[in-house]
Formats: sequence, C-alpha cells, structure tokens
Amino acid sequence: MTASRETLQVNSSTLPLIDLRDVIKVYSTAAGEFTALKGINAQVQKGEFLGVIGKSGAGKSTLLNMITGVDDITTGEVVVRNNGTETYVHQLDEDELALWRGHTMGIIYQSFQLLPMLTLIENVTLPMDLCGLYHPRKSRERALELLEMVELEEHAYKLPAFISGGQQQRVAIARALANDPPILVADEPTGSLDSVTSDHIFELFDRLVDEQGKTIVMVTHDKSIAPRFSRILSIVDGELAAPVEEDEAAPEAVAEKKPRKKRRWLW
Repeated sequence: MTASRETLQVNSSTLPLIDLRDVIKVYSTAAGEFTALKGINAQVQKGEFLGVIGKSGAGKSTLLNMITGVDDITTGEVVVRNNGTETYVHQLDEDELALWRGHTMGIIYQSFQLLPMLTLIENVTLPMDLCGLYHPRKSRERALELLEMVELEEHAYKLPAFISGGQQQRVAIARALANDPPILVADEPTGSLDSVTSDHIFELFDRLVDEQGKTIVMVTHDKSIAPRFSRILSIVDGELAAPVEEDEAAPEAVAEKKPRKKRRWLW
C-alpha cells in the first residue's frame, strides 16, 4: 500500500509517541494578531503521564488543541505515531481528522460535556457508534464495562443531571476510553472538583497509565499537583519555560507518594 503524505508507515518503537515541531499558533483578534504559541518543541513518550502547567492564558489549552487537531496550526508540525503509523495531524482533512481522532485520542474536559438528554450508558456508547468500531450490542456491553471500571454501573440509565460533578467526570473518562485510544488528553479535568474527588481522579489516571499503558497529557494551572505527574512541561506566555521545581509546590503535595491501593469511590 502506498503511504499518503499525511500518514506514513514507520518503525516507531524508539520514537516519541507525540512530536511537536516549532509549533506556532496565531489568532486574529479585533485588537490585532495574538501569538498564543511561540515555536513549541516538545515530545511525549509512550506511557507518560505528562503535566502541562501554566497560568490562565499561558497557552495550555491551545497546546492541547494542536495535539488533537481541534484547532488549525499556523506553522510547524504535530506528528503522532501509533501502531507503526506516523500521522501528520494538521495535514489531514476534516473527515480524516475526525476518524483519526476517534480512534487515537480520548478527550476529557473540565466541564464534562456530557449530553444532558442521554443516559450515562448512551453518553459512553456515542463515540463507539460514531466511529463504527463495534456492533451496537457490543458497544453497549463495552459501555457497561467502562462504567463498571469507574464504579458507576448502577447509575448507567440515569441522566447526567441526577449524579454529582465527580461522578460526571468519571463518566467523561469512561467515554474518553470508549474506543480504547492509546492517548488521553485532559484539559483541567479536576479544576471544578474538590480535593478529595480530584485525588480519586488522579488515582484512576495512574491506573490507566500503569495497568493499561495509556499515555496521558493533562493541563492544569495548579503547581501544587506537579508531583502527581511523571514529567512536567511549564508554559509561560506561549513558550516552554524551566520545569516546575518541587520546592515551588505545596509541602504536603511534595511528600513521598505512598504505594497506590485499590479503593472504592467515595463520591
């Protein structure tokens, strides 16, 4: 098969999973042009739990949008390697991009973005139905399995309005995993949650990395959670800065991690 310019067959075993090369993003506004990203060069390895930390407006969400292809790039390249295939994200057309994203990435938002008129199981089933990876009966079975994984199977037929915010975020994670993507990107997923609930979300992310081999890229403004990540990128005014030092984080967050234990959800 002849490889297209956008997707190439490669031996990617020793190459980064995600490769950002001189990524620049410029927005046109009423006040003139605004450069949100200024020549970002970064790599993400398979199996990392990468944190991107920066203040509001620093360019964190824009960086995620470049990785997922949700927003157009101004200049530069984003390359994602998976299953021996090298994809130049911003060279895909809209249909190719939607299909590639549905197979390759799960996206988790701070505001959950569950469809309010669909039950929890229908929300989780939706990405599978859109991508056509599973027979409808199989997609429903998988959705139940994912809800069981996040310990919400007993709420499967409820609408989102009838569960808590923390539970809705767990449903959003289950939905992001629907097509078994190798990569999860999370945009402030704990930003609207209390500290106990946030801790449980991190425990789930840890398990996804350790037990399922997922790669997670998460953005946050909260330096105190820096020790939770396997590696950190710090972004300031659209540029990568020196890594966040542990002594900048809250003392209680820097304490040595205890071995993780499986525990029931308390929220």
